[in-house]
Amino acid sequence: MSIFGLMWASLFRKRTRTLLTLLSLMIAFLLFMLLQAISNAFASSGSFNLASIDRLISTPKYSIIDSLPINQQQQMLNIEGVEAVTHANWFGGNYQERRNFFPKYPVDPYAYFDMYSELVISKEELDAFAQTRRGAVVAASLAERFGWKLGDIIPIQGDIYSMQNGSRLWEFELVGTFTARVGESEAPLFLFQYEYFTEAVADYSKNQVGWWTIRLSDTDRAAEIANQIDLLFENSQDPTRTATEDEFSRQFASQLGDMGFITAMIMSAVFFTIVLLTGNTMSQALRERIPELAVLKTVGFTDTLVSILVLGESVLLCVVGGVLGILLAFAMQDVLGSTLGGFIGDFEYSATLIASALILAIVIGIVIGGIPALEARRLTIVDALRER
Repeated sequence: MSIFGLMWASLFRKRTRTLLTLLSLMIAFLLFMLLQAISNAFASSGSFNLASIDRLISTPKYSIIDSLPINQQQQMLNIEGVEAVTHANWFGGNYQERRNFFPKYPVDPYAYFDMYSELVISKEELDAFAQTRRGAVVAASLAERFGWKLGDIIPIQGDIYSMQNGSRLWEFELVGTFTARVGESEAPLFLFQYEYFTEAVADYSKNQVGWWTIRLSDTDRAAEIANQIDLLFENSQDPTRTATEDEFSRQFASQLGDMGFITAMIMSAVFFTIVLLTGNTMSQALRERIPELAVLKTVGFTDTLVSILVLGESVLLCVVGGVLGILLAFAMQDVLGSTLGGFIGDFEYSATLIASALILAIVIGIVIGGIPALEARRLTIVDALRER
């Protein structure tokens, strides 16, 4: 029998105990993959990858859930260096089921696609969007995901905005799709007519927008113009906070907390518990096998080889648990990616993340098996046989 075969056989001497330990390790590494992927997505997200150096985002000063009046637009356009201004709202709502999440914005069709030139749509479909009262256009990937075709009526159950008649069921006609420019990541956006929205929505939300996007003619004056916009509305009922798109994305993510710190704390607690649990398992296994180790030494196994066998079992256990956790994470990627991708951006497992998980599994195995391996090395045949 090979050394690996001997380690594998020894590992499964107590099958139930080993399987339960593997289950714990699998869950720990599943959490590691999921939380790190989410943390990485927050760290790298940039307003759904639509960030540009010549655009600013202006939001309500005190909370992103507040709104701003539509009449601010013309005042912003009067500022020197402001080339164009458009707006959007976070509409919320769900398509058929709550898990079918994607961003939905009421927008000014021509102004929005002029502002975000990285979104590519045909002139015919853009015209149809502007001319159809209940018209909507969606990312091509989103249409493919749900099997939508032009002319389909798409019902959205609102969870923020209700219509004037009290209903929260909004219906839109799909009149076009758009894609991302080559080299850009396609955000799963659902866009519909702002004019229809502000006509149909309950009175308390009419003529309101969620945020402004401002394109600058001189990017070197971005900080100055952002300050001018905020000063313009500082003493009004609707003060603003203006920043570059990249900074806005970081501020948005930070409102959910420091994801890196949160992830580190959760994973520290999980792996501390796993180390204690698995360490106790390996120590118990060593105590049960002391006579067997003495026999191995009697038949010619060196102290070093016996210690390698014990350490190898620990590392093998952790690596197998880690691999199972990684595989389970990949099995869940499609579901989680479609659910979380619209909110946090690209949800994926990088090669670096996979390598980190495997290295972590090996390190934990060494830490857990280090002391039992040292004890096995120091074990004398006479003392070991007395344990029988």
